[in-house]
Amino acid sequence: MKRLTRAAAVCAMLFSTQVLAQNVAVLGVEEALLTSDAAKSFREELKKEFADDEKQLVGLEKQARELREKLQKNAGLASEDDIKQMRLQFQKAFAEYQRRGQAMQQQRAEREQAFIAEMRPLLDKAIRELIEAEKFDVVISKQATVYTADSVDLTSRVTTLLNKQ
Repeated sequence: MKRLTRAAAVCAMLFSTQVLAQNVAVLGVEEALLTSDAAKSFREELKKEFADDEKQLVGLEKQARELREKLQKNAGLASEDDIKQMRLQFQKAFAEYQRRGQAMQQQRAEREQAFIAEMRPLLDKAIRELIEAEKFDVVISKQATVYTADSVDLTSRVTTLLNKQ
């Protein structure tokens, strides 16, 4: 009986603290940032910036594929030295494709991180403005929720404020 009373007391305390937070909302911070006008402009800028690199990477991929197919076709027909030479050409082309692809991914990731770092103060300001204006008691990460009504989701409102800055 003593355990039941203790469990009931713990439950009552847990639920009573939830009742105190009457103005609760959810927010998808990353979603708000990624749907902003600044993020859309950034993606377009990134696409233009890496367009030439993308074309070169596609060319390297095509070259490696062609060399692999040539190697497969001639595997039984060519001399061992020719096969060795074709295999070396393929490995060289494939290695260059991988190297450039990884370098481009890294450059892209660095640019994205710089964008996020640049946008973070503006995002924080928009979130603070909304919380202070509407006096929210609790704002929960949208990703941590199972279900929320659209009326308590601040994500689009934060995006709107972010677009105004």
